[in-house]
Amino acid sequence: MRWDLADEQEMFRDSLGEWLDRFAPAETVHNWLGAGDAATFEGLFVSEGWLAVGFAEEYGGQGGGLLELALTAERLGRHSAPSSAWTASVLAVEALTGLPGRAAAVLTDGSFAALAVDADRPPDEPGPVVQVEADRVGLDGLDGQEIGVLRGTVRSVLGADRARYLVVPASTAAGRALFLVDVDTEGVGIRARELLDRSRSVADVDLADVPARRLDVDAERVLAQAALRAAVLVAADSLGAAERMLRLAVEYSKQRRQFGVPIGSFQAVKHAAASILVSVEAARSIVYFAAASVDQGNEDAALHAATAKAQVTAAGEQAADSALTMHGAIGYTWEHELQLAYKRAKLNKRLFGAPGVWNERLAAALPLLPVS
Repeated sequence: MRWDLADEQEMFRDSLGEWLDRFAPAETVHNWLGAGDAATFEGLFVSEGWLAVGFAEEYGGQGGGLLELALTAERLGRHSAPSSAWTASVLAVEALTGLPGRAAAVLTDGSFAALAVDADRPPDEPGPVVQVEADRVGLDGLDGQEIGVLRGTVRSVLGADRARYLVVPASTAAGRALFLVDVDTEGVGIRARELLDRSRSVADVDLADVPARRLDVDAERVLAQAALRAAVLVAADSLGAAERMLRLAVEYSKQRRQFGVPIGSFQAVKHAAASILVSVEAARSIVYFAAASVDQGNEDAALHAATAKAQVTAAGEQAADSALTMHGAIGYTWEHELQLAYKRAKLNKRLFGAPGVWNERLAAALPLLPVS
């Protein structure tokens, strides 16, 4: 099946690509990542309004939905641009829709938010959670909002080092709830962790008796939707990275010569490039369809998102290995452009759950049919 975009979606994808070509070319991104400077790109991205695409105007957005967000993720992945703050905010904003002013601040001012969940697992999976002290819960005298005191640690939170706000799942007597934390509040500790992929960042979040505002949302629904959105967006990022690796591998195979001819003339190299191309085109349809399915609330949306995360990120890793083989050792050196996309694809396979985790979800959801 081939998924065709609407004309305005193609225009958006092409416009963002042209903007990234101009403001985030490979050499510039390489310099940002080498210096550990994500802020320069983030400032440009917000000031030009790209962060607001994919969200309703009532929350400060510019319209669009998950498909537009997937197109954004694809382009960011293709350019290996710093994207932790963007991805983290996309996953957190839905929890802030009850506070339109905060949502607008995230989308228009660069006051990034992060969903405080372990980036090694899907956001809706239960795990070690922050505790709310039962005897220290009360109401805010200004607006009657419930205030809890949070204590605990959440490890490997995507974009926590870039965020102004944290949306923290916490355990209460009535089940999980979501609380809003300002990172400047006393008792909040952010400990950055190093990743091999310098285009993304994670940090451990420590909460020591931190007062936080309870968000008036269905925590389980928000986390379930965050899991599906994360699956689609990480898959889209892998699609973009694979596209870039294919382009680089083909270009290199035309330049590198052995036995007096370009290595691109060898059958094994042609087959490797063709295999990447097939996986990229298949991934494109999978990702776009999954994004539309989740956005429209399709009854099989969870299956479609799981398929995208499991298949596309696994294929992205295979593309990375093939592209590196075609380049040889030079492809992994810091000076070469390929290593940025290679590391990006490797992290995407694990980010918010490895393919095995999402394949288990598929297996659990599909009906068992008798053998005839």
